[in-house]
Amino acid sequence: MVATTNAFRVAAVQAAPVFMDLNGTVQKTIDLIKSAAEAGAKLVAFPECWIPGYPFYIWLGAPAWWMKFVPGYHANAMEVESAEAEAICAAARENKIMVALGFSERAGGSLYISQLLIGADGKLVSKRRKLKPTHMERTVFGEGCGADLAVHDTPLGRIGMLNCWEHLQPLTRFALYSMNEQVHIASWPSFGVYVGIAHALGAEVNNAASLMYAVEGQCYVIAPCAVITESIIDTICETEDQRQLIKAGGGFAKVYAPDGQSIGTSLQETEEGLVLADIDLGLIPLAKAVGDPAGHYARPDVTRLLLNRSSAPPVEYMRSSFEEMAPADDEDDTSVELRHDSAQLKRAN
Repeated sequence: MVATTNAFRVAAVQAAPVFMDLNGTVQKTIDLIKSAAEAGAKLVAFPECWIPGYPFYIWLGAPAWWMKFVPGYHANAMEVESAEAEAICAAARENKIMVALGFSERAGGSLYISQLLIGADGKLVSKRRKLKPTHMERTVFGEGCGADLAVHDTPLGRIGMLNCWEHLQPLTRFALYSMNEQVHIASWPSFGVYVGIAHALGAEVNNAASLMYAVEGQCYVIAPCAVITESIIDTICETEDQRQLIKAGGGFAKVYAPDGQSIGTSLQETEEGLVLADIDLGLIPLAKAVGDPAGHYARPDVTRLLLNRSSAPPVEYMRSSFEEMAPADDEDDTSVELRHDSAQLKRAN
């Protein structure tokens, strides 16, 4: 069992990526990690698909129109075992801060909506993929598997992560509640699409999902949220009709306490920065005493969850431990360590 710090500061990022620019967004990520550490945070969380930005163009027209964005988006997605990921891990280590990173993961010819949890020592704690991309996202991204539902023991408590509308899947939420989650990362893209047209995609509904997660799970919820800029809109909009479907702003980053209170600092929806909050894991038992839906407040004789956490890769390779650990001719020690961390996570799952 990892020794846990009860009280500490967390940071939820509310910012715009350098859209469809892998290197530019990695550098902005490193800058925000440093800013969060300087503000006293021990954990900083980034929005869904922060690198290289959420593909908002998929909501603005038919695939036949937006296919022209695909090569650039694919090229600027991030691989787990890459120099860019190593640079972010190094920033976590140098600033002694845990990082929860949302990114579009490139794995071969496919993309996934993924999250990394990186320790304050720069080592990879976990990698997960969104179980079911939502609506138009299914035209771009693949699916995760049961192994991607996990809560991890860390020096900052038991931490779990989900993306966006995974928070509207009751059984997915319940699975993480059952793992005694204490700090939850709820990564969102932005609430600036279809404003006034589709209420369910707006800030009110989706922040309510984060709030209810905190109350149901009796845990702290850190909910980073990206900002849409005029520059992003200019990049993906060609007609006035398209501009009517997306607006600048949409940033509503929040931190919620186990009793549902919104805590910490706040930002205007067009403002970029960090939402900072001080949390205390010692207060969680107060909420659990009232109603723990995966514990004393459950009725397993009436309703139960069947959870399959096995992984199902399309191909499995037989490799010796020596081959796995041996560096390739063009790899340095840091690259080997990240590859080894990733391999260990695959085995653990």
